[in-house]
Amino acid sequence: MESMLNKLKSTVTKVTADVTSAVMGNPVTREFEVGRHIASGGPGLSWRIYNGTKKSTKQEVAVFVFDKKIIDKYQKFDKDQIIDSLKRGVQQLTRLRHPRLLTVQHPLEESRDCLAFCTEPVFASLSNVLGNWENLPSPVPTDIKDHKLYDVETKYGLLQVSEGLSFLHSGVKMVHGNLTPENIILNKSGAWKIMGFDFSISSTNPSEQEPKYACKEWDPNLPPLCLPNPEYLAPEYILSVSCDSASDMYSLGVIIHAVFNEGKPILQVNKHDIFKSFSRQLDQLSRLSPSALTQIPEGVRDHVKMLLSVTSTVRPDADQMTKIPFFDDVGAMTLQYIDSLFQRDNLQKSQFYKGLPKVLPKLPKRVVVFRILPALTSEFVNPDMVPFVLPNVLLIAEECTKEEYQRLILPDLTPVFKQQEPVQASNMILLIFLQKMDLLLTKTPPEDIKNCVLPMVYRALEAPSIQIQELCLNIIPTFANLIDYPSMKNALIPRIKTACLQTSSLAVRVNSLVCLGKILEYLDKWFVIDEILPFLQQIPSREPAVLMGILGIYKCTFTHKKLGIPKEHLAGKSLPHLVSLSIDNNLNLTQFNSFMAVIRDMLNRMEAEHKTKLEQLHIMQEQQRSLNISNQLNPSEETKSTPSPGNELENMFGGSSGSSEVNGKENGSSTAAPQPNRMSLTLEEKQRLAREQEQAAKLRSQQPLAPQTVRPAPAPTQTKDLTSSLLNNVASLGSLSLGSGPKPVPAQGAMVPAGFPSASPMGSVGSMPGMSNGYSPGMGFPMGATRPAGPGLYGGMATTTSTPSFTSLAQSQPNKAPDLSALDSLFGPQKPKVSLNQMVPMPAPMAAPGAPSPWVNQFGAQQTQPVAPLAMGGAPAAFGMQANPFFSPQNFSQTTANPGKLQQSASVNNDLKDLFG
Repeated sequence: MESMLNKLKSTVTKVTADVTSAVMGNPVTREFEVGRHIASGGPGLSWRIYNGTKKSTKQEVAVFVFDKKIIDKYQKFDKDQIIDSLKRGVQQLTRLRHPRLLTVQHPLEESRDCLAFCTEPVFASLSNVLGNWENLPSPVPTDIKDHKLYDVETKYGLLQVSEGLSFLHSGVKMVHGNLTPENIILNKSGAWKIMGFDFSISSTNPSEQEPKYACKEWDPNLPPLCLPNPEYLAPEYILSVSCDSASDMYSLGVIIHAVFNEGKPILQVNKHDIFKSFSRQLDQLSRLSPSALTQIPEGVRDHVKMLLSVTSTVRPDADQMTKIPFFDDVGAMTLQYIDSLFQRDNLQKSQFYKGLPKVLPKLPKRVVVFRILPALTSEFVNPDMVPFVLPNVLLIAEECTKEEYQRLILPDLTPVFKQQEPVQASNMILLIFLQKMDLLLTKTPPEDIKNCVLPMVYRALEAPSIQIQELCLNIIPTFANLIDYPSMKNALIPRIKTACLQTSSLAVRVNSLVCLGKILEYLDKWFVIDEILPFLQQIPSREPAVLMGILGIYKCTFTHKKLGIPKEHLAGKSLPHLVSLSIDNNLNLTQFNSFMAVIRDMLNRMEAEHKTKLEQLHIMQEQQRSLNISNQLNPSEETKSTPSPGNELENMFGGSSGSSEVNGKENGSSTAAPQPNRMSLTLEEKQRLAREQEQAAKLRSQQPLAPQTVRPAPAPTQTKDLTSSLLNNVASLGSLSLGSGPKPVPAQGAMVPAGFPSASPMGSVGSMPGMSNGYSPGMGFPMGATRPAGPGLYGGMATTTSTPSFTSLAQSQPNKAPDLSALDSLFGPQKPKVSLNQMVPMPAPMAAPGAPSPWVNQFGAQQTQPVAPLAMGGAPAAFGMQANPFFSPQNFSQTTANPGKLQQSASVNNDLKDLFG
């Protein structure tokens, strides 16, 4: 790699040094920038040709340089003759102006080391193209080495040379004198131009008389650069020292032969014995065999034979050669007409441009791009001709590469994109561009599309011509995939909507809807829902075509896998709109059926999606409920033998379905619920589900709670049977006076001591008939208590002032096992599964077994339906002596006595009789 770089560096350095040494100090370099060496030409290929640019205008030129070093081997006299000959040729070329002659843009300049002048841009000389690479850079440029002449180029090139000779012979009365391939230059566009007037001879007679040319005798002692090329020189030059315009026609015949025979002239001349060679040449030309001309096309073969005739009068003149049938080729005539366009009027030009698209496919690409295209783009300065030229330019652009298009065509098209005057021509230009929009968007750079191409499309949508609007709407879908999304969203779609709403043409409105329907796939879902679908409800007309266009957009959006319509939009906007349109009187049966089919599809999908969502929500709710219940459970070893809280809750609430899914595992985990289908969940639902799953995972990762055995508090040695004490002292309780004197009244709302439960264990006991305080009114309170003001027996705002003493009752009661089954009924119709007897440890026997209890006789048989009583907070109330105030006499507090309102009544005894029998 390094060696290649070094080689390239040395080559560039060498070329730069050659250029610098060749033109250093020459005045041409003041105005022109000299580039690389590209070709050679002129007499003996002595002129090196460089490409260059004019410093002031950046115009491309060709710089011809003659390096004086190549004549250092000659004597000073010969050097001066060579320099004078070269100067004379350039000066003569500078004075002559014709399309078939090389155009000089800067006259000859001389310096100590070189001669130089500038011309139009040049590709190479004909001699270089035919394989003579003398005085060319090393290595030979690839474009010259691989250049092959097409038939149309050869025909038209020879025709151009004939036209140039016709100008010299008829117009200037001049003989070129050295017409050779070295002196025919191919310019940048491929046109053949004549140069090398070093040996030209002008007529000595006045212009109105027959031209007469004075010919110089051949001097073999002169340097070769001071003599014409004898291989292309007519025989009369040497043998009779005479010449006329026919001498140039002989040279043209030899050139034609060389073009079709790889650059070889028809005869080889010995330059050391020129006279003898020409004598033999005369004999060969007199007996010229047909085989010598076999490579020449048959259409010009006879004319070439005539041009090579020894007798000059037999040779056709230049004007006659331009009219031979061989040059009546379509391509050659097209190129000839292109070169003469400046002489035509607009009508003639328009007729030619209309027929040109039929000819362009028959021509080689190089000819079209470098010969015809420049002539066409030059017509863009004429606004009236642009509609006729533009189709041909775009046709050529299709055959060009992207790089060629951007370099050769786009700079000239940019002003045409913005042309708006005259109006008729502007409308035609819009139509032409719209038909080739895919070409423009494919090969034009994005920046130029944004600045030039798309504004033209927007202008077409806003054009007053309905035809242009229709065409624009029809072709937009064909190149919509090439438009960047911001331009489509912010510029193109709003203009289509405006055209649809504001037009008075039904065709434009329908085409707008069709256009929108076709480009929906290039839009995103929410833009369609927010911008396109609401726009459909703004369309005022109700023609069947418009309604079907609206239906089509709904259907495309609904069925497209990338788009789709949410069920909320279906229910709230899309379906109501479609239903209202479906009953329009303008619709026929088929159209109505189309509406109903779409509506049914929408309803089915909406039903399926919403049903799926509700099912998923139900599953999530059940899962959450299971998690919540499992979090509240505190399993212990006793749950194996006692009813679980879940079963108690089920009995209390009538057996809910959610509770049945809870299992009583010791680690408190719940049975895993089936996972909902995540595909139809919303983002919020998925987030909530993720949080729930995270919480469940944390619960599963926690250590299981170790069951703790409840150790009862140390009890007295003997359990006191409060029930027996109460029954044996009924009489003493009834004899207690409630009106023994006024008692201090505490403040309203004083709280119950801590021993009191905050709410009735059985709900609202005070509401039971026949019971006011839990005792019969006849029982009374020995401390003169009044009824609590709260709704419950011991809850709410009950206030106390003193606590009764049951000491005497306890002392007089014999020790025996209490029977507490009668108290079970005090907690309402729903009874626990475990009786109070089972929850109280059995004391030592204090009475005779089987002693009857008045509590049991009063309340009758125990009910079997269990229930888990709840406290005010909703949690299951615990059973036992600590939870029931009847088993903690010290928890009772004497209620506030109100002697002014409570009086002893005989109904108290009646209530006691009803209660205890």
